[in-house]
Amino acid sequence: MKSLSCFLLTLPLIISCKNPVQPPESSREIVYIQINLEEEIGPMNPSWAWFGYDEPNYTYMKDGRKLLSEIAALSPVPVYIRAHNLLTSGDGTPALKWGSTNAYTEDENGNPVYDWTIIDKIFDTYIERGMKPFVEIGFMPEALSVKPEPYKHSWKPGAKYEEIYTGWAYPPKDYNTWAELVYQWVLHSVERYGREEVETWYWELWNEPNIGYWQGSLEEYLKLYDYTADAIKRALPTAIMGGPNTTGPSWEVAAEFLTAFLNHIVSGKNHVTGKTGAPLDFIAFHAKGQPTLVDSTIQMNMGTQLRDISKGFEIVASFPELKHLPVIIGECDPEGCAACSMQDYPQNAYRNGTLYPSYTAASFARIYALADHFGVNLKGLVTWAFEFEGQPWFNGYRDLATNGVDKPVLNVFRMYGMMNGRRVEVSGDLAYDYISVRDSGVRGDKPDINALAVVNDSSASIMVWNYHDLNVIRPETAVMLTVKGIPAKKVTLTHYRIDHNNSNSYEVWKNMGSPQEPTPEQYAGLEKAGMLKLLSKPLKIKVNQGISDINISLPGQAVSLIKLEWLSN
Repeated sequence: MKSLSCFLLTLPLIISCKNPVQPPESSREIVYIQINLEEEIGPMNPSWAWFGYDEPNYTYMKDGRKLLSEIAALSPVPVYIRAHNLLTSGDGTPALKWGSTNAYTEDENGNPVYDWTIIDKIFDTYIERGMKPFVEIGFMPEALSVKPEPYKHSWKPGAKYEEIYTGWAYPPKDYNTWAELVYQWVLHSVERYGREEVETWYWELWNEPNIGYWQGSLEEYLKLYDYTADAIKRALPTAIMGGPNTTGPSWEVAAEFLTAFLNHIVSGKNHVTGKTGAPLDFIAFHAKGQPTLVDSTIQMNMGTQLRDISKGFEIVASFPELKHLPVIIGECDPEGCAACSMQDYPQNAYRNGTLYPSYTAASFARIYALADHFGVNLKGLVTWAFEFEGQPWFNGYRDLATNGVDKPVLNVFRMYGMMNGRRVEVSGDLAYDYISVRDSGVRGDKPDINALAVVNDSSASIMVWNYHDLNVIRPETAVMLTVKGIPAKKVTLTHYRIDHNNSNSYEVWKNMGSPQEPTPEQYAGLEKAGMLKLLSKPLKIKVNQGISDINISLPGQAVSLIKLEWLSN
């Protein structure tokens, strides 16, 4: 039991360990963390169970279907999926940052022709797995765009990002025709999947309309929102409609856009009804980090992402009429381009190994804390990562799996899937709190060793991470977890781990010689390495007066999940 070294329980002293491991020489100090199961701070909403991607046609391809099945299986609740390009014109052939459904075309007389075949194929794949669409209404069909040519872009990694903003990004030539398209889409969805099912979906208009994704004005976006929301509510009055999925709230111009949108919802003149306001059932915005290279070493910037989130929450909280609404961070990631590979952007190499899962563990915990701080209703954190069909192995895309093999980051979501219940107080000898990480990132001499803990009627789960913005694998650190308020005299302790040697297909692949065509035996080994690994066999331990001390050794960039399940006394 090399990493789960020893359990030191309160008096009478009971030591339950095999081959005890002393803290390494380079880790002289012990980090003490206290978990108080009796001090609840809020619900553990499954906000992590939201994912998204640019290329919707990957959904029903071989590796896409496999990954969706795994995502569905790791979550105790239905997972929501958001995808771009659901109304984009084309033949359904995917490409990087591109997809299409050809849902709307026009005949030779200019009459609408609706074809839901590809959209149905996408949504059927979700529904078959118990998942739910977070329906992004966009982009503009070629026949409706005010500037249809050029329409399909041919972007590739290394090209200028703004090259993607072609005819699909423009306003409609006729808002009523657009509204009828949306109306017919919702009616079709209800007919195919049933009213009760579609009532649980989230519908939203466009993507990041404050930047190049929307080639119209703010006022044109507000007009399009009014027409879209009206069409949805006419087709299904109980539908959940929201927006605006702007990005970068900490930028002044982005904050102005989000604020203007919310002002329009509360007091603006509706472009359809002429009345005051527009329907809004949730609020969405995006937040991204900004990794860079420092002397050829990757340096993440969690602070940039958290400042975006903090500002977005602050704006939402400033509207008393809207503060209660669910808030969804429609894209919540360490940086902004999932399809940008590490060949063209070396800082994106963080995506393959343990830096990505440790970043995710640490950042999500701070987002929950920021939501508490501002008193907003956090609903979803959409991880914009999926898979890129038929691409080279571990090519540095922001994906959850490569060629059907799970990357280490997917295992942090498997951990979150076991964290059910109510969040409880975490305190102790902690170098960073959510405010310091927001304001300055994790840039000090010490790593961010901290925890997120939950409790329910039969168990407690504690996620512990060892993270730093700088991509340097720091030595193991001894961590003493003191868990208070355990309502039993005995518990079963189970320890899961992501690190260099565990739950890490990337390291296994490199040790194989980085094959681009693995043998069947190698592939099977990579699949196994991609799963979340149990660090040791479950142990039954005694608890004295509701308290247990758990001593672990936590490597740099490692994430542990420790689960305590009550036994009968």
